[in-house]
Amino acid sequence: MENNKPTTGKFALNYGALLGGISVVFILMLYSMDMHYQGGGMVIGVTVVLSLAVVILGMIQFKKANNGFMSFGQGLKVGVGISLVAGVIGIIMNQIMQGVIDPEMMDKAIEFQKGTMMEAGMTSDQIDAQLKMGESFRTPMMQIMFGLLFSIVFGFIYSLIPALILKKTETNQ
Repeated sequence: MENNKPTTGKFALNYGALLGGISVVFILMLYSMDMHYQGGGMVIGVTVVLSLAVVILGMIQFKKANNGFMSFGQGLKVGVGISLVAGVIGIIMNQIMQGVIDPEMMDKAIEFQKGTMMEAGMTSDQIDAQLKMGESFRTPMMQIMFGLLFSIVFGFIYSLIPALILKKTETNQ
């Protein structure tokens, strides 16, 4: 009888879609509270916790499906894959948010940043220079490129320690 080994791609796709769906709900929740353009420590904290939880859950489920075994490399593949799939879903949602749901989102974000910088004691010239510097990063293509890059990098970072802790390799006897 043939033993079907689970694939890392299947788990990355399934749990990445789960994380992407959770992210969409979170974005819509922030939108309903008119906080979707603000960011901040609390939003980042919730995002990190959710991402780590789903990455770890995906690794644990892969390990269970693989008879209790998972190499470090498989753990990394599952974790980075989950982050990449969720990142693509998040990028699509962000583009929909900016283009359809709230076309003034970037203007709101800029005004919010200006207020934050003023509170930090920056002069109007410094604020203008900061905003001018970030202008080229606001294009959809740059947002997509940086979104994918951040998904991969943070997926790798989120996966390192859980993959090391959960790894268990088969020994040939």
